[in-house]
Amino acid sequence: MAPPPIDARALKADYDRDGFVIVRQFLPQPAFAELRVELQRYITTVVPTLPDTHAFYDDKSRSETLKQMQFLEQDAYFGQVVEQPQWRDLAELLLGDSPVLKGCEWFNKPAGTNHPTPPHQDNYYFNLVPPHVLTMWLALEDVDEENGCLRYIPGSHLRGRRPHARSNVLGFSQGIADYSDTDRSQEVPMVIRANDLLVHHGWTIHRADPNRSSNRNRPSFGIVYRGAKTVVDQAAFDEYLQSAKAQHRGLGLNV
Repeated sequence: MAPPPIDARALKADYDRDGFVIVRQFLPQPAFAELRVELQRYITTVVPTLPDTHAFYDDKSRSETLKQMQFLEQDAYFGQVVEQPQWRDLAELLLGDSPVLKGCEWFNKPAGTNHPTPPHQDNYYFNLVPPHVLTMWLALEDVDEENGCLRYIPGSHLRGRRPHARSNVLGFSQGIADYSDTDRSQEVPMVIRANDLLVHHGWTIHRADPNRSSNRNRPSFGIVYRGAKTVVDQAAFDEYLQSAKAQHRGLGLNV
């Protein structure tokens, strides 16, 4: 079954206003099924060969607690996925600029693990100017409040950068330092189905609770694109890298 048609004008207006959009049933079912098979192939055959900074576990002695994989675009299959028009055309529409790949990742919240995602803004990690960067987040299973759905603050992308500090959460080294009850009162939970796509702006504030279910993981596939006209604020990026490396060393990773 083909995905429903996209109303480009309405989608762009929603993204510009809220800093995020949901595209329901984004991929054709055969493509979605293939993506899931290839991700399992990567987990089984490639992840055991990766350095610590490419694949993160809640408990490295338990393979079922794998919670994040980075740099998937280095794999031949995922390298061609990120170039497919369905992804790139949507990125171009929302960015208002030619999309350039920033990275390809997989995220998970394993069932029964205490793994919250701290409130943060992606562009705090990227340091791109102007902040024309977005994250596309495809749910691989149904996602709700029990298994740790994303929570967005609508319109937060319009208010710029918030101060961050070390979070001590592996894979999300920085979190918003002054996140308040007022912020929490503005959150909107993203309850979505498998194959629904979330797209959020680089300054959109988001977080997620731990997965409180006993038997449901929360895996997702992500692609980050930046606009071709963006440049890196090198001083800010170097500062972030030093902080991230210090945190990795503190958590016992080889960096």
